[in-house]
Amino acid sequence: MNEPAPVAAVQTQEELNPFRVSQQQFARALPYIPQLKKGLIEFLMSPVRTIELCFPVEMDDGSVRTFRAYRVLHNRVRGPGKGGIRYHPDVTADEVRALAGWMTWKCAIVDVPFGGAKGGVVCNPKELSESELRRITRRYISDLGENIGPHTDIPAPDLYTDERTMAWIYDTYDMMHPGRNNLPVVTGKPIDLGGSYGRKEATGRGLLYATEQLLRHGLVAGLQQLNGAKLVVQGFGNAGFTAARLFHERGAVLVGASDSQGGIYQPDGLDPFAVHAFKQQHGTVVGMPGTRTVTNPELLELPCDILVPAALENQITAANAANIQAKVICEAANGPITPRADDILTSRGVVVLPDVVANAGGVTVSYYEWVQNIENEQWELDEVNAKLRKKMSAAVDAVVQRWEDLVKKFPTLPPDTPPIQLRTAAYLVAIERVSHVALERGIWP
Repeated sequence: MNEPAPVAAVQTQEELNPFRVSQQQFARALPYIPQLKKGLIEFLMSPVRTIELCFPVEMDDGSVRTFRAYRVLHNRVRGPGKGGIRYHPDVTADEVRALAGWMTWKCAIVDVPFGGAKGGVVCNPKELSESELRRITRRYISDLGENIGPHTDIPAPDLYTDERTMAWIYDTYDMMHPGRNNLPVVTGKPIDLGGSYGRKEATGRGLLYATEQLLRHGLVAGLQQLNGAKLVVQGFGNAGFTAARLFHERGAVLVGASDSQGGIYQPDGLDPFAVHAFKQQHGTVVGMPGTRTVTNPELLELPCDILVPAALENQITAANAANIQAKVICEAANGPITPRADDILTSRGVVVLPDVVANAGGVTVSYYEWVQNIENEQWELDEVNAKLRKKMSAAVDAVVQRWEDLVKKFPTLPPDTPPIQLRTAAYLVAIERVSHVALERGIWP
């Protein structure tokens, strides 16, 4: 069933702090792994290191501004910390902590030898020049010092950072550590600076592979393939546009798209390349000829088969989950759905492919870039994409298998117990893999 429920029946107050949301998601898996030691649970739920920085930067007009920044290392049990750096005016310590934790579980699910980390600078890139962004980046990396490194903590692009930012990070670190192979210190670099083919498109392409594999399992009622499926993408940045064009190539029909300024709707279909070109020219998708303008909240509630939130956290909450009309939601963003919204969606038959699986293509190809840098190699695009497909398909298979096992083992649940979701199964897979390695290594000293 997938009928809208009356909004009045839903309590509107809920937890929206990203870190506490991530802990709630973690806690929902714990009843299904009772053998996990309490002390280990506390260790896995908490970041091992949180760095808060405050530094001055000289602006183009000669003035000086002070910027606040963060770098969180959540876990290194399975390998070096790995995670992006975002530039956004709303970055908070708790948001970065949540993102670092999600990265730990993501790496475990796709089975790459990294732990989770994340970074962020509180700034508005849209109001800063290239030279100002470069100075902010260099000061941020230099102040982090030895807290990042090719075998300790490896940054990557995230919201409003890109391969240009990663080039500045590499150059800054290389200047501080001359005489070494420093290319593996950061991923998402330009191709001619040690970047990997396919890295820029990896999050969107991984989303495609994961969605196709999910549909093969037959979990989405009335949707077995992408051909002819109606698609809505919230957030038409790198990941959103890449997903839109790749899904379009598979026969999906893009009917809605948005950016931070609003969205557009055309039930007969949109050409993702035309939408991208319009945005490049006008700075937004809003106003594209032949489309109806909608708000971002309205976009999420459009009739469609596949909804791809590719923007920020907390986009689907208890306040609007009852009105979502999609059959399946594939989380290209991190944390776009709250736990209470998850429950409402599940009760209505909406399938959610969680972020820790769906958007793991980025870190997977980052791992491939890191390996290539260490070995001084460069793989062809077809090889990268073939490896990515294999990883994403295996991750979806592991999560779906675990979900099916749980549903079979627990056909009925006690009252007030959250339903067993793909997210629950994904966390179980991840927690068990990380805790198993932690116990194999032994608790030091």
